Amino acid sequence: MNFGYWEITLVALIPGILYASWIDYAQRRVPNWLNALLAVAGLTAQGAYFGWFQYGVGGVGWGLLGLLVGFGVLIVPWLMHGMGAGDVKLMAAIGCWLGPWLTLVSFAVGAVLGGLAAIVMIYTTGRTVHALTNLQTIMTKMRRFETAFGEFGGARTFGDTSQLLPYGVPLTAGTIGVLLTYYCGGWLS
Repeated sequence: MNFGYWEITLVALIPGILYASWIDYAQRRVPNWLNALLAVAGLTAQGAYFGWFQYGVGGVGWGLLGLLVGFGVLIVPWLMHGMGAGDVKLMAAIGCWLGPWLTLVSFAVGAVLGGLAAIVMIYTTGRTVHALTNLQTIMTKMRRFETAFGEFGGARTFGDTSQLLPYGVPLTAGTIGVLLTYYCGGWLS
């Protein structure tokens, strides 16, 4: 059987990100070694199949653009203490495989899934009042540049009034959904 780039991506990336999301769920962290392995493997596969850079098709340059998009969409929430660095690095590693456009779409789908998961978590744990209070704190945090990027109102500062969402899980779900849609010739192709 002769595997093309997208078959290799399905075989390598999906188990890798499923493992990353499992660790994130269990330990609330994504290990650097796993993110680095996924990124290097993605860039290596891009280079093996497409060379250094082929505009619109792939290549190491395309993988690096995907890395920058994956990093770029989550760096501000991390700087604002809204998520862990492992999630940022995971999205960047996914970008090495998917390139910029599919990385952006994967992030968007993952963000919607993460929002829905947060709503379900809030509702099922009976923390609606706490969530609204925490949201008010976040809005206060956002009023001034000095507080926007400070510890005040960060995800870990809410203590027992919130439940941390392992964001690697919705990012993984969004990526798998986008990848399978693309591979099967859906609207992303």
